[in-house]
Amino acid sequence: MIFQFFHAGLLLDISGFTSPTGPDHSTQIMQIKLDQLSTSATYFTLTQTVLPRPVAWILSENQESNFNLAPFSYFNAVCSDPPLLMVSIGKQTDGREKDTIRNIKARSKFVVHIASCDQLNELNQSAETLPPGVSELDEIGLKTTLIDGFPVPRITECKVAFFCDRYDIQTIGNNGDSLLFAKVNEIYVNDGCVEINNNGRVVIDANIVQPLARLGAGEYANFGKIMTAKRPS
Repeated sequence: MIFQFFHAGLLLDISGFTSPTGPDHSTQIMQIKLDQLSTSATYFTLTQTVLPRPVAWILSENQESNFNLAPFSYFNAVCSDPPLLMVSIGKQTDGREKDTIRNIKARSKFVVHIASCDQLNELNQSAETLPPGVSELDEIGLKTTLIDGFPVPRITECKVAFFCDRYDIQTIGNNGDSLLFAKVNEIYVNDGCVEINNNGRVVIDANIVQPLARLGAGEYANFGKIMTAKRPS
């Protein structure tokens, strides 16, 4: 199932798109030349072809001791030793840094959540640009839960949360995007998602987590069907 949220201003400049034709003039394939596209057109092309993407729902603390919550889908796990997540965070439309990266530069601890499908509306609301000092938690009405020894709480209803320290921030690209590396210190998983298999190994049931997936433009997808394939030796 695909969920859609529509935003203004998503028209794509197609001047860099070509569709070569065969001898019978039938369309064979579309070739998209990214060096002929604007930055925004390239972004929308990438996000409609790198599919699906997990969403990092990041809670960080600002200088007023309020909490900022925002979703990012240029995101994944990239290392196990040390355990690292990576999130790419672009600039605001006026060129300023987004609140999330500014907060994490000033205060190194933050929490990355995996939203479930039933949290789509809340996640989408948290993408709204709010005035400085206004917390998305208050605007949306989300509850939080603290853990011992960590200053930033987790969103209570999220089934998975990563308690992170800033590991590194690199500046990439022509627009100065921020590539954030997050060192995971602890992971919260809702008890209802955890099973112990016959080998005594902890297994997290993705069917219960029901992670929300990001597609292109205003589209999201639900978890769908699990397929299993044994890895060759």
